[in-house]
Amino acid sequence: MRRIILTISLLLAIGIGSLQASYIILPMGEDQRDHLKAYGITYWVLNAGAEAFWLLNYDGGSFAFKHNKVFEKECLTRGVSYNVIPDAQFGKIQLDISNPEVNQDVIKLEVAPKIAVYTPDVNARGEKVQPWDDAVTMVLTYAEIPYDVIYDKEVLGDKLTEYDWLHLHHEDFTGQYGKFYKNYHNTTWYKETVKRMEGLASELGYEKVSQLKLAVVKKIQEYVVGGGFMFAMCSATDTYDIALASEGLDICDHMYDGDGQDPTAQSKLDYSKTFAFKEFKLVTDPLFYEYSSIDNSQSRKVSAKTDYFTLFDFSAKWDPVPSMLTQCHTRTVKGFMGQTTAYHKSQIKSNVLVMGENKPANEARYIHSEVGQGFWTFYGGHDPEDYRHFVNDPETDLSLHPNSPGYRLILNNVLFPAAKKKKRKT
Repeated sequence: MRRIILTISLLLAIGIGSLQASYIILPMGEDQRDHLKAYGITYWVLNAGAEAFWLLNYDGGSFAFKHNKVFEKECLTRGVSYNVIPDAQFGKIQLDISNPEVNQDVIKLEVAPKIAVYTPDVNARGEKVQPWDDAVTMVLTYAEIPYDVIYDKEVLGDKLTEYDWLHLHHEDFTGQYGKFYKNYHNTTWYKETVKRMEGLASELGYEKVSQLKLAVVKKIQEYVVGGGFMFAMCSATDTYDIALASEGLDICDHMYDGDGQDPTAQSKLDYSKTFAFKEFKLVTDPLFYEYSSIDNSQSRKVSAKTDYFTLFDFSAKWDPVPSMLTQCHTRTVKGFMGQTTAYHKSQIKSNVLVMGENKPANEARYIHSEVGQGFWTFYGGHDPEDYRHFVNDPETDLSLHPNSPGYRLILNNVLFPAAKKKKRKT
């Protein structure tokens, strides 16, 4: 009943707001008190059935929507900075943005995307997964953007078709349990993880966890090719491609699956199957905390104080997709580590768009491309506001980082599917 009353109130407020013909604009430059919650407000407006506008490269990528008292109250409640402007002023902003000499554009946002987060029911310690176990679930929760949790059963049961946007948890899709064997194989949580995953594989009809994960990867591939939006971070990025390239090969040593690796697996990798990476070399040592040569974590000589990456500038009118994905109030973003931190540029396919790089380290941090009818984005690192996150480290308090540029990039991807589809111009 309360939901029905709220819906009626919103409809009435939207109607009154239309008669008043004024707009709420959420500035996304330096004046915004809480950038992260501003995305949540915009999602909430879309979810209420209203349209919104994304003003690319205008004051940090501001959002706008028709004014009504309900929306204004929500901005006040969530502590989001906003301005109410008359219709004529918003029209002038749109006119100025339309100038072909100005690198800005107006993108209409139409429908709130339905979001799925791929994550297990329990974390590496055998505890129920909490929002802070993953940067994306953390920021979705902080921004008050709803999402559903799914895992292998749901993916293989064709549940992905119900969602517009999919985030991949920091998963190891190669079946090597994050290569935590050396440091953690005697811990209770590691043993429980192995037992649980082997049981799940058997339940779903697979002899090995690596075979289960490959089946999941291929289902996700179908989802993206069919028009889905996939966003992955940390080890879910490179292990996704490694699993695709090593289809039909055994790259897991005996402590992971009970038998040895195929010693010729490296020469049999099929890079044509991958989304992003090419010509990478597998790290076959089961005691070495790395999957392949894709990741630059081990060889980078960058200190925490100097670790920054730069976002590229794209033409908002000609390249609206990467422009949306790189909207920020700064072009320089503080770096952060992960099991997979960054990507060696030499191993990125030529059709992949690099959107953020650490040039001195010759590494890409933020990459994107299309495949079929859909899109994927890979983002290196674990937590944008925790430079070097370790097992058992405490969660990040995002109320201390409401203007985080690194977290803004995640939320750009969340709202991207809401945009009225606009093909990249050639």
